[in-house]
Amino acid sequence: MRKFIVQRLFGVIITLFAIITLTFFLMNAIPGDPFTSEARIPEQVLENLRNYYGLNDPILVQYWKYVKGALLFDFGPSIKWENQSVNELIVSGFPVSAILGIQAILFATFFGILLGIIAAFRHNSGLDYMSMVIAIIGLSVPSFIFATILIKYLAVELQWFPVATWGTWSHTVLPSLALAMAPMAYIARLTRSSLLEVLSMDYIQTAIAKGVRGPRFLFRHVLRNALIPVVTILGPITATILTGSFVIEQIFGIPGLGKYFVEGIVDRDYPLILGTAVFYSGILVFFIILVDIAYGLIDPRIRFMKGRD
Repeated sequence: MRKFIVQRLFGVIITLFAIITLTFFLMNAIPGDPFTSEARIPEQVLENLRNYYGLNDPILVQYWKYVKGALLFDFGPSIKWENQSVNELIVSGFPVSAILGIQAILFATFFGILLGIIAAFRHNSGLDYMSMVIAIIGLSVPSFIFATILIKYLAVELQWFPVATWGTWSHTVLPSLALAMAPMAYIARLTRSSLLEVLSMDYIQTAIAKGVRGPRFLFRHVLRNALIPVVTILGPITATILTGSFVIEQIFGIPGLGKYFVEGIVDRDYPLILGTAVFYSGILVFFIILVDIAYGLIDPRIRFMKGRD
């Protein structure tokens, strides 16, 4: 297991380096710069700004500064947010996005597994069909459509939750639900199919025929094996929720990191775009490693095989 973790960490370093390189050169492949649209500013002032932010330096010099800043976690000053560095924007915005993302992951995991269990143990019943209809709707409708529906009915008409502000737990409920719908639906379908497969296995059928029942049998022998695929997809689901939060934060007016990222793209704020992209990439890769480790802990056979490799 230790060897496997070391190999994964080495893979993380290579992955992050590739992301850093691709992000930098893709950003610089876009014609113009952040000051191209500033027609009313004198050309000399624009040149001074480009020199200050290093935009006139050779591309390899800019790349080296960017890589060095990424290694030191120092992404420099933001171009559009005056008197603020990218680090300060990340520090102020990430806790908000983290609260939103963690809450959405918890919603998606809990209700997705619950719907999947209900559908599997009530196979071909009305509850099964209703659960799968909910799952299909969750997969088919984009999160920003859910956000609009939730705002209209739960916030505007029923006035159960506030919108367009931030501060209390009630402000997080609607955006978290909007983010959680698609992952919840996917988890529900995967849990249902995995449970049905496990329940049809010979050792489970033999245990049921012998009268083995109870919560211990359910959790230790049925759910533990059935939830392995669910644990596997938690990494990609985390990526889906984090990237989906960009749009949701804009819709609900949430001052999170996604909001800064979107505004950075609109304003062509190179340091902000590059800094947030690297930061998000590091978080996603970290979650993928956690999922791999959890995968091995749940199924000892997988841990043993990876240890041998």
